[in-house]
Amino acid sequence: MPVFDFRFTVDASLEQVSAFHHGTEVLQQLTPPPTIMRVHEAEPLGEGSVSRFTVWFGPLPIRWEATHSDVSENGFTDTQTSGPMRRWVHTHRFSEIAPGTVEVHEHIEYEHGGGAWGVLTRLLFSKPALLAQFTFRKLVTRRKAPQIEV
Repeated sequence: MPVFDFRFTVDASLEQVSAFHHGTEVLQQLTPPPTIMRVHEAEPLGEGSVSRFTVWFGPLPIRWEATHSDVSENGFTDTQTSGPMRRWVHTHRFSEIAPGTVEVHEHIEYEHGGGAWGVLTRLLFSKPALLAQFTFRKLVTRRKAPQIEV
């Protein structure tokens, strides 16, 4: 099963990084252009909370549902319960490595399905595509998390 790991640091407190990721608007903020994200429902992040959204890759809409678990100040996991992948488990971990500096570790375990969806997800969620997406997320997190008032 493929695994994607991405780590970066943010010059902000653990509380700020956590609060940024707990915001219901964060899904749209972390989606890189030209992809469009339409959130249908985003419950406040908590154990068992659900987010439902559509990701538009050009004219192609992909509906997704994720359920959250292991929610704490130090991160959370979102698991695709409905969507294009056979399996998608995304763990976000936040660790204070020095005063005012937090390491964000993004870990994804995923599996592509078969058929046309499998071909499509292999293109849209390839390792180079994930690297581009998470580089964008790193830049947004570094810019926005330090602005959060806790």
